[in-house]
Amino acid sequence: MTTKYLPLVIIPGVLACGAAMAEHPHDHDDSLSKILVTAPVTTPVANAHLGPDAIRDKRAQTSDTASLLEGVAGMSVYQGGGAASLPFMRGFADDRLRVKVDGMDLISACANHMNPPLSYISPSRVEDIQVYSAVAPVSLGGDSIGGTIIANSAKPEFANSPDEVIQKGEISTYYRSNGDARGGSLSASIANDRFSFRYDGSTSKANNYDAGDSFKAAGNDAVDRGALDADEVGSTAYETRNHAVDLAYKLTDKQLLQLKLAHQDIPYQAWPNQRMDMVENRSNQVNLIYSGEFDWGSIETNLFHEKTHHKMQFGDDKQFLYGTAQGMPMETEGENTGLSVKTEIPVNERDLIRVGADIQRYRLDDFWEASGGMMMAPDTFLNINNGERDRYGVYGEWEAAWTDKWLTLAGIRHETVKMDADEVQGYNAMYAADADAFNNADRSQTDHNIDLTLLARYTPNLTESYEFGYARKTRSPNLYERFAWSRNGMAMRMVNLVGDGNGYVGNVELDPEVAHTISFTANWHDAAKQDWQVTLTPYFSYVDNFIDATRCAGGMGMMAACSAGNLTVQDSFVNLQYDNVSARIFGADLAVYKHLFHNSFLGRVDGSATLSFVRGENRDSGDDLYNMMPMNARFTLAQSKNKWRNSFEWELVDAKDRVNNERNEIETAGYGLLHFRTSYEFDNARIEVGIENLLDKGYSHPLSGAYVGQGATMGTAIPWGVTVPGMGRSIYAGLSYSF
Repeated sequence: MTTKYLPLVIIPGVLACGAAMAEHPHDHDDSLSKILVTAPVTTPVANAHLGPDAIRDKRAQTSDTASLLEGVAGMSVYQGGGAASLPFMRGFADDRLRVKVDGMDLISACANHMNPPLSYISPSRVEDIQVYSAVAPVSLGGDSIGGTIIANSAKPEFANSPDEVIQKGEISTYYRSNGDARGGSLSASIANDRFSFRYDGSTSKANNYDAGDSFKAAGNDAVDRGALDADEVGSTAYETRNHAVDLAYKLTDKQLLQLKLAHQDIPYQAWPNQRMDMVENRSNQVNLIYSGEFDWGSIETNLFHEKTHHKMQFGDDKQFLYGTAQGMPMETEGENTGLSVKTEIPVNERDLIRVGADIQRYRLDDFWEASGGMMMAPDTFLNINNGERDRYGVYGEWEAAWTDKWLTLAGIRHETVKMDADEVQGYNAMYAADADAFNNADRSQTDHNIDLTLLARYTPNLTESYEFGYARKTRSPNLYERFAWSRNGMAMRMVNLVGDGNGYVGNVELDPEVAHTISFTANWHDAAKQDWQVTLTPYFSYVDNFIDATRCAGGMGMMAACSAGNLTVQDSFVNLQYDNVSARIFGADLAVYKHLFHNSFLGRVDGSATLSFVRGENRDSGDDLYNMMPMNARFTLAQSKNKWRNSFEWELVDAKDRVNNERNEIETAGYGLLHFRTSYEFDNARIEVGIENLLDKGYSHPLSGAYVGQGATMGTAIPWGVTVPGMGRSIYAGLSYSF
């Protein structure tokens, strides 16, 4: 049996066992749920919520916050660094998703997007994650065409009386055999009835991991680096350190002031699907939050500032010396300041109005210091010089509960996005033609974007509900898509947001993406939501001005990266320019849960499964969109008795044979993986043990990208056609103690 016939195998299995959402159905609330301190937001039936228990079950398995979302129907991750993958949701990923961390709209400050928003909060600090589809309320943010992900740290706790003091904390540690990964975290808090203080700290470290089989020859094409085993996946080592302090003060019983401070220090994080590695990432965040409830309604404001200093260079597995050139140092400095105001006004028992505004000011400098030789000297290469990207948004939203069976939500948002950049220069005169063309272009761009959301929910009885949604969502290009300017092959290969090994150049003339999405969700369950649940969501998105990439042409000499041969080559890496196309994305998600049985010997036994399908097409060329997740499914059999929990998970992924020809995207084979996990809770302690990829299967995740993790990655000698292999068998153990 091959996974090419995955649909024929798994659909009967889903119907037979009654499979699942990644959590029990009583963890999903179809009613209005509070995901912010004071602002309830309508939760579409198809959305997922990962609460503290679901997140705690995964902390020993991963150091990557985005990977906590794997197992949610319709979600996967773009593989990257060991602690910084990118979430993928129903055909959209990276900047096309709105990601908020404690209310902050964070931005990746890197030409390779090595520091995405979710990488700035460690799994040990995450308290809950809300996931919204592309038909998300406009009150949750704009400047995105996919869904919305909201990650929150723990809410402050207060004592019940002036005489009481709360003191609590938790310390945890873990070890994973594959890659010798180890780490730990500490949280401690103290509070009275008015003031709360909490500290969270974590660290993680890992060596290169091993694949399930030998996927290349032993050795290393890098002449000045050590050899790698045939199954060792180069450039997958990392080390991270995170610290956070949360202060909260009750102004009154209904008014709360919070100050959140966070610092991240990443000494190194290697990248198997990028030609560079992160050799430093330092970030400081200040986040001030006020929330209050009044007779007329509620208000919440966020004022935040985040500054990132990011460095890239060739790590331990990639060639460092190129003649007299001492590597290729690259630095990025980003400053992100934002303010949001959200109000909620109950007009009457039926109508609820939300009105709000957002301001975001972003500055980016991306520069590459000279390192020697003809190509990289004597000047500093200015890739993005004083890049500016400012957003100003306002929105209004009306929620109406017409009857106990009908609820509607309608919202409109307007955003102005202003972008600009100063003049640039290359290392020397060989880059002058491209630099002059960019400097003479009109770099000041202003977009006026409109978002619309319409939702209707019908709940005829206690066992079923139906929801229809339409959304018009808009996203303006990021700074690299608009302002990366050099057509030199070496420089183009340093700008890559998707990990495909190709080179990219920006396009000042890009238009904003506009996505029209419709979706329908049917949800059936028992009246108490304890025995069974089935959720089916088909969806369709039509995207005008989708920012794709086309092969560049023109130029000569040093501009040979865009030569005529680049237009036709099929078995090597290519060079591309960002461009607008027309696209469509469609698919469906199925999630099923069934309580199987309960007895005194085994305790409770539950079955669960998810099935997801998505397809994306460039309507102009007929080509498939890049990095679309093929059909995939997860089956979980879970058993729990008292404080002991066990589960087996079977993960199935179909072959990826619909690939993007423009990028020479590499196909991947289908596979199946088996995972086992067990945990036991004592009064103040918890121990968990598991085996990931139990059978040590060799495979490549469809979204893993091209393997460029070793060798002379600056040039064109890296072999094409190898994807980043997944991790082989890994045994992990975690221990946590609460006090």
